[in-house]
Amino acid sequence: MNRLTPQVILVLTLIALAIIAPLGIYPIFLMKGLCFGLFAAAFNLLLGYVGLLSFGHAMFFGFSAYVTAHAAKEWGLTPELAILAGIATAAALGAVTGWLAIRRSGIYFAMVTLAFSQMMYFVAVQAPFTHGEDGIQGVPRGRLFGLIDLNDTIVMYYFVLAVFVASLLLIHRIITSPFGQVLKAIRDNEPRAISLGYQVDRYKLLAFVLSAGLAGLAGSLKALVFQLASLTDVHWHASGEVVLMTLLGGVGTVFGPTVGAFLVVAIQNYLSEVGSWVTIIQGVIFVVCVLLFRSGMIGVMTPWLKRRGITG
Repeated sequence: MNRLTPQVILVLTLIALAIIAPLGIYPIFLMKGLCFGLFAAAFNLLLGYVGLLSFGHAMFFGFSAYVTAHAAKEWGLTPELAILAGIATAAALGAVTGWLAIRRSGIYFAMVTLAFSQMMYFVAVQAPFTHGEDGIQGVPRGRLFGLIDLNDTIVMYYFVLAVFVASLLLIHRIITSPFGQVLKAIRDNEPRAISLGYQVDRYKLLAFVLSAGLAGLAGSLKALVFQLASLTDVHWHASGEVVLMTLLGGVGTVFGPTVGAFLVVAIQNYLSEVGSWVTIIQGVIFVVCVLLFRSGMIGVMTPWLKRRGITG
């Protein structure tokens, strides 16, 4: 029998800690961290491995939440079908946005995604099914596959955890596959990738759609966790927060965005009493991390982990 590698031991340890975490930490807080961790990981797939900075990922996160909430509450769909409807919506938005955005690069790409995001925010404000500033409230969690009651908070937590772990494994598989290697080649030297015969625009578009779909999955889960879909999920602030989470944790790392997401969520949760000062505290932490940990918290630790054989 082969000995377990340090990487596998680390992953199993983290999963074990996540399984017992609800015994000592508020499950809703943990689920919020997992949802935003998945959102940040989806964003990192685009920024960290393709080199495309999107300022509009909130539209995928938020609109998927709206569709999932509407499908569960008004159409009476089961949780898995409502989530799939949200993911499909996010992927379709990603296909349309990406098809236009990838024709530009750099700041122009970012501005195109921001423009689309603002357009979708306006739609969310005006569309009847979103209920404007009230949002969609009282979203039923329902029964997963008609059997598992997600109204139990602990059961809901383990469902979110399972989806989160599966999604991170999928992202890891994507970035270590030949497809992922091409994405890294495009990020590092796009003209060279073109000269080697790769159809760069197709790879970029597929990566954009995958990132949008995973961001939509995160939004769908959040809608079920909080039983609410609101304008805050589709606002440009959400796009800014996911950039902050990714940079704090470490761009181009698998676990970095999740660490950054939990840090930001913890600041918002435990320092909520200070009101608007939370944003100032976030800004100070961001400045300190940029100055001291330019590659993010996990990025700084990566060389140390590699020397001990924990990462490849």
